Amino acid sequence: MRKRESNNNLLTLTEVIERLKITRRTAYNWIKSGALKASRAGRSYRVSAQDLETFIKPTPGKKKRAG
Repeated sequence: MRKRESNNNLLTLTEVIERLKITRRTAYNWIKSGALKASRAGRSYRVSAQDLETFIKPTPGKKKRAG
């Protein structure tokens, strides 16, 4: 069966975790805080490729605070 065109740019949470090399807990925390946009699909999450790219790109003009 052929995938719908609109779903081609949606990533599973596992795919996001593998790309960013993070833990599942970190991904859930980012979603819960609103830092990473995600949609529920049944009992799992999906992240659009566009939202992931936006999340990864540094924001111009923002500097990290020295700890």
